[in-house]
Formats: sequence, C-alpha cells, structure tokens
Amino acid sequence: MFPLLILLFIVTPIVELYLIVQVAGEVGVLNTIALLFLVSVVGAWLVRREGLGILRKAQEEMAQGRVPGRQLVDGLLVLFGGALMLTPGFATDALGLSLLFPPTRALLRAVASRWFGRRMANGQPTMTWRFHPGGVADEGRTVSPEFGTINVESWRDDDPPSPPELGENA
Repeated sequence: MFPLLILLFIVTPIVELYLIVQVAGEVGVLNTIALLFLVSVVGAWLVRREGLGILRKAQEEMAQGRVPGRQLVDGLLVLFGGALMLTPGFATDALGLSLLFPPTRALLRAVASRWFGRRMANGQPTMTWRFHPGGVADEGRTVSPEFGTINVESWRDDDPPSPPELGENA
C-alpha cells in the first residue's frame, strides 16, 4: 500500500508537471490552459452521460429482479474516471478518459474482475477495514477522543453523552 501512496502523491504530480511544461513549451501557456480546461469540460460531460446511462441500466436490472453487478462496477469506474478528470494534468486525464469510454472501461472491468476473482479464490481479502476505537469507558458510554465518536447503543435519549475531555497531553 505504501508504494501506491508514494506513486499517487509524489510521482504523479511530478509526471503531470513535466507533461504540462512540455505541452506549454510546444503550444504556449494559454493554449495549454485552454486544453486542460477543455478536457475537463468534456470529461464532466462524459461522466454525466455515462453515469446516467449506467444508472438507467442498473434500474432496468433491478426492475427485472436481478442484481446490477456489472453496472455497479461500471459506476465505480466512471466515478474514479471522473475524479481523475478533476485532477489537472494530461496523464490523469488520459486515464480518466479511458475509464469513461465504454470499450476501454469494459477491458479494465475484465482485468479488475480477474484480479478480484484471484484474490477471493486464494482466500485473501479484497479490502481490509480495521477499527481501533481506543476509547475510554464512562458510565457505559464509549467515547473515542480521536474522532469524537460515541457508541449510541449504550446511552438513552434523556441522558445524552458528554463530549470527550481533553487530557493533560492535549
């Protein structure tokens, strides 16, 4: 997971800046800004168009009593593609556009399905969620000082929980 974060937060911006500078050197700064803006507008239009189409197909599947599995995966891919389109840069725009076009999205869906299928066949979790409350007990209530969350099952409406108190270290 750590190498992926390094790639996302360090390598990607460097690559994007390099590409933007190279394009600006070839076509000019204003044309580069206009091109980035144009690609973002086209991407937003495609996200809306594809998203509404996927929603319609999912509703049709549900109306026929079937679970819209493929449409859910497509919806996630379009959502991710839209997020990439919001990121300024040519490399992320290219990847985002590839997720918005149905033929390339189908290819990426197949690759992702095989990857998840192999992980499930090997007994590996596809995603792991961990929760470490680290809270303190206070008359049956659990208060997490880090997040201010409260276990609502343990208090009554007439006895609302008190906010967590800051300790000496805060």
